[in-house]
Amino acid sequence: MAKVLRCSDLGTGCPKEIRAATEDELLKLAAEHAEKDHGISVAMIPPSMLAMVKAAIKDE
Repeated sequence: MAKVLRCSDLGTGCPKEIRAATEDELLKLAAEHAEKDHGISVAMIPPSMLAMVKAAIKDE
């Protein structure tokens, strides 16, 4: 079952939806999106934000 993350579910107002086959792959794509589109360096993502992202991942 595919996984989906809607950036707007994190309160950003960003319409980006990220889909991947696995949670690990989705987290990698989400980190790339955060850096490219939101200017958030992967190294600067606090554990609390990572937990929010993981909680927002849904099965598709």
